[in-house]
Amino acid sequence: MKPQVSIIMGSTSDWPVMQKAADFLNEMKIPFEVNALSAHRTPDEVEVFAKNAKANGTKVIIAAAGMAAHLPGVIAALTPLPVIGVPIKASLDGMDALLAIAQMPPGIPVATVAINGALNAGILATQMIATGDEELYKKTVAYKENLKKKISQANKDLSEFKFEYRTN
Repeated sequence: MKPQVSIIMGSTSDWPVMQKAADFLNEMKIPFEVNALSAHRTPDEVEVFAKNAKANGTKVIIAAAGMAAHLPGVIAALTPLPVIGVPIKASLDGMDALLAIAQMPPGIPVATVAINGALNAGILATQMIATGDEELYKKTVAYKENLKKKISQANKDLSEFKFEYRTN
């Protein structure tokens, strides 16, 4: 089994956030790999990974980084595969990472999700792969339908709270 998605993080301290992407990919039965690679501390390994990702079966890369957040952009510079950046809240409330990932130069795009938004990164990676996989597309539609049902149920649950001046 080859990974279709690679989850890469600059440090294992990012794992509590990135595990949400892994959990979602696992739920959707998408093979994935998880590695810690640093754009600053292990640049040679990052280059080898990025240049070989497609040959290894990867279709989408989710890259997380905090502070200067160079990892997603460096990977995007080294591969034509889609890269989704997850800014990690490490300093400046994660705004430094968000801006570093979102503000890429022309020709080196990185899709960027919210600060600590690893779940959305997993969902977006799934949607990208689902464009060429009808079964996965159906699973994605079912997942989104389930989100609607949860909100409908939440509204029903809220209606049980009675107040003298509540109007609904």
